[in-house]
Amino acid sequence: MSNIREAYEKWVSVSLVLRIIIALVLGIAAALAFPKSPYVYLLGDAFIWALKAVAPFLVFFLVIAAISHSTFNVGSRFKTVVKLYLISTIVAAVVATVISYMWPATVTFVSAYVPSYSDDAYDIVKTLVAKLICNPVDAFATANFLGILTWALVIGLFMKSYASETTKAISKDISNIMTKVIGFVIQFAPVGIFGLIYNAVSENGLGIFTEYGHLILLLVIAMVLVMFVTNPLIAFIISGRNPYPLLLKCLRGSAITAFFTRSSAANIPVNLELCEELGLDKNFYAVSIPLGATVNMNGAAITITVMTLTAANTLGMSIPLYMAVALCVVAALSACGASGVNGGSLLLIPLACSMLGIPGDAASELIAIGFIIGVIQDSLETALNSSSDVFFTAIADYRARSEADKMTGEGQ
Repeated sequence: MSNIREAYEKWVSVSLVLRIIIALVLGIAAALAFPKSPYVYLLGDAFIWALKAVAPFLVFFLVIAAISHSTFNVGSRFKTVVKLYLISTIVAAVVATVISYMWPATVTFVSAYVPSYSDDAYDIVKTLVAKLICNPVDAFATANFLGILTWALVIGLFMKSYASETTKAISKDISNIMTKVIGFVIQFAPVGIFGLIYNAVSENGLGIFTEYGHLILLLVIAMVLVMFVTNPLIAFIISGRNPYPLLLKCLRGSAITAFFTRSSAANIPVNLELCEELGLDKNFYAVSIPLGATVNMNGAAITITVMTLTAANTLGMSIPLYMAVALCVVAALSACGASGVNGGSLLLIPLACSMLGIPGDAASELIAIGFIIGVIQDSLETALNSSSDVFFTAIADYRARSEADKMTGEGQ
């Protein structure tokens, strides 16, 4: 047993990014040298099965813990920063949707899937309602993420009002345990990616990387637009001041380190130090920065939206505008519950896919593809998420000070 533990510790001591890159190279080489081995295919299938098995429980307990521990007794600064976090996340999802419609991407799935989607409005509404209020046991058995989300919200709200602090603490502990479990599964992503790349290259050749390049480009364009256009525009509307000097400070002080750590939680100390340098209210940013690491998920909303619409395009689905708008909202809300582990936003793709009737197996393949492109996607996503935590915290603080100055001036 000790030998297995030592081997695992050595395995995880190597950077996940480095292991994934090595797996990609080895997978391509093996596919070109010895194509179409079913035993190698099994490695990729096993990874997808593991993701599919654990994702419903992760979403369920994350939402319950977040709702039951939430607090709404906040001052003007907190109200402003929460609004900024949520509005910017929804706008990010909208930007991702527009770009996906303008330049639709597709990917090659290992298997053929048939979506359970109808163009008839009544059928769509009926299907959504049925998924929302289905039997909770059936929701887990069929990986119905909308049903799982509904029951998690209901249980979380009642737990917030009626559960003891001990019960709430247990829900938080279970949520943390599930995060650790998914983190354990993700440590074996290189093995799964080796099998998936081997399969993809064996069946489709090296041309598969053209699809991945298109997907990466969509994600990068959307994140850059949000970082340099929509977020500054939102900040200007709220504060009435030029946001770009502040934005550049946040990018230098936060985005660079977040890009390499690939963890908003790990970047919290850097952001707290940057807030101190900016002269912000310590009592405010000491709470808003950790809060932002949980609910301010611009980049995650972009990832979830782009990946889901890519699956829809691949399956030949025509998504009407109102469903695209609904997807934006779901993506934004899903992103607010994204796990703190590397690639956490990818694990919520099935929730958005379920809205469109995209099969769970197809969503699991998307997650695996997300890990393949995550060397760029996850790094840039974290840089956007973490730097905007400081950016919007500063905007909320400046707004509160400006309002206080006005009241003082009027009083005089």
